[in-house]
Amino acid sequence: RNGVLISSEKGEAVAYALWKLQDRGRMFVSHGDKLYEGMVIGIHSRDNDLIVNPIKGKQLTNMRKSGSDAAIVIAPKIDFSLEESMEYIQANEYLEVTPSSLRMRKISYR
Repeated sequence: RNGVLISSEKGEAVAYALWKLQDRGRMFVSHGDKLYEGMVIGIHSRDNDLIVNPIKGKQLTNMRKSGSDAAIVIAPKIDFSLEESMEYIQANEYLEVTPSSLRMRKISYR
């Protein structure tokens, strides 16, 4: 089993940050999803857990590059069913079930 990507911040996921994190693993969230600290947001490509910041936006400056923002392509998120989520979580993770979503959370990650 691979490790997981864990959100270090509370807020909405930003497309630029998710694009930068794609090389680290596959995501369970997409742009605009509400996140909180400790939430499992993806599968890490290695066997250890990694704390990441999916809230960090692109730093804005006075200098602009033509067409650079159009190059951001984000892979589709992984959607688990209730049964798949229950099979995926480990002993140190919770599964939060609400009428609108399924979210995984680390019990202790620091």
